[in-house]
Amino acid sequence: MTIQECYVQQDALTDPGELADAYDDLPETVSGLCEIVSGLIIHVALAERYGIPPDFPMIRQTQPVADRLKLILASFAGPLTVARPPRSRTFGTCRDYALLLCSMLRRRSIPARVRCGFATYIGDDIYHDHWICEYWTPGDRRWLQADAQLDALQIEQMQITFDSANLPRDAFLTASQAWRMARSNAVAAGAFGHGAATGLWFLHVNVYRDLLSLTNRQMSAWDSWREAAPASKVLKADALAELDRLADVVAAFEDGAEQFAVLDEAASRNLMPPWSR
Repeated sequence: MTIQECYVQQDALTDPGELADAYDDLPETVSGLCEIVSGLIIHVALAERYGIPPDFPMIRQTQPVADRLKLILASFAGPLTVARPPRSRTFGTCRDYALLLCSMLRRRSIPARVRCGFATYIGDDIYHDHWICEYWTPGDRRWLQADAQLDALQIEQMQITFDSANLPRDAFLTASQAWRMARSNAVAAGAFGHGAATGLWFLHVNVYRDLLSLTNRQMSAWDSWREAAPASKVLKADALAELDRLADVVAAFEDGAEQFAVLDEAASRNLMPPWSR
C-alpha cells in the first residue's frame, strides 16, 4: 500500500455515512470545495462577526462528519451548494472545516488527511493553534495544504492574499515541525499557542493530536487532551525525549524515509493522554 492509499479511505470521523450522496453535485476543484465548506460552518470564536448573538446556541465539540451533515441539512433545507444565512449554518472550530473538506476529497478518491499545527495568518499570535487539510496532487507529486475555514469575510478581515486551497509553505506548520523548531531554539516555544495558552506543553499536545490524525485514528478523545492537572503540565526530560522521537518519526514519514506502519505503531502507544493512563 502506498502512502497515498492510506488516506483515500474514510475514517471514523470523516465518513459521511448514509449522506454521502450529498456530495454528488459539489464543485470539481479544491478551491470550489473550500468555498462550499466555509459557507456551511461558522467558527464559534468568530460568530459575532457574522451577527450571531453570544446567547445563540452553538455546539463547539467536534462532531463526526456524518452527524454534522445531518445537522447541516436539518438547519437549512437545500443542497450543500446553496448559500446559507449565518443563523442557518452549523457551528464548530477549525478542525470541523478540515474534517469536512477531507471527507469530500476522500469521497472522490483524492488522498486527503487532517493536520494539527499552527498558522501564521490568524489572530495576533505568531503561530496560532490551527487545523487544516492536506491533499495529494498527482501532477506535482506532493501534498498541498488547504484551509476551508477562510471565507470571504475572514479573507478580507485577515487581509489574506494567498489561495486558501494552496497555502504558501510558511503559512502553516505541522505540530512536529513546530516542536522541532522550538526545541532547536529556532523559534521561542512561547510563540506557539492560542491566546494565553502557549509554550512546550501546548506544542506537545498538538504533536500527539497530529500523530493520531495522521494515522486515521478515531479522535473522539481529542477534546480532553489538554485536561491535565498542573503537576502533569511540567514536561520532564523523559517526556521531552519521547516527543523529540515522535516528531522525528513524523518528519521521517513525511520525507518518505519511514513507512506508515512505523507511524501507526507509534500512534497505537499514544491513544490516550500520558497523564490519564
